[in-house]
Amino acid sequence: MAPMAPSFSDLAEAEYILLTSFRKSGEGVATAVWAAPDGERLLVWTPTDSYKVKRIRRNPRVEVSVCDLRGRPKSEPVEAAAEVLDDAGTEEARAAIAKKYGIKGWIGVKASILRRGRKGTIGLAITVPQ
Repeated sequence: MAPMAPSFSDLAEAEYILLTSFRKSGEGVATAVWAAPDGERLLVWTPTDSYKVKRIRRNPRVEVSVCDLRGRPKSEPVEAAAEVLDDAGTEEARAAIAKKYGIKGWIGVKASILRRGRKGTIGLAITVPQ
């Protein structure tokens, strides 16, 4: 049986989601990320200088699916839109990740701040049409 398209709840509860952003050529580039629900959107936290941030700034169209740690899809992808967050939004994303992922999320966020500084990571908000 083929995997089904995930609901927002499926994505919000998944340990990892596969976030696919698109190059200028239209080619998709997928990355497994942590994501935490925030109302009607998913918050993701990633290095500020990552190519996915540059691609999303240029084109907010993304696809998301449930995946495993290695980025192997466990569901069909769904179309979504991503937005790069400001400093306050990034703090919300860090807090949401730490809350959802417990001690490993808290350690991951704190270690990243120590390694990269507060400006070294940035939050993304992903809106999945209902």
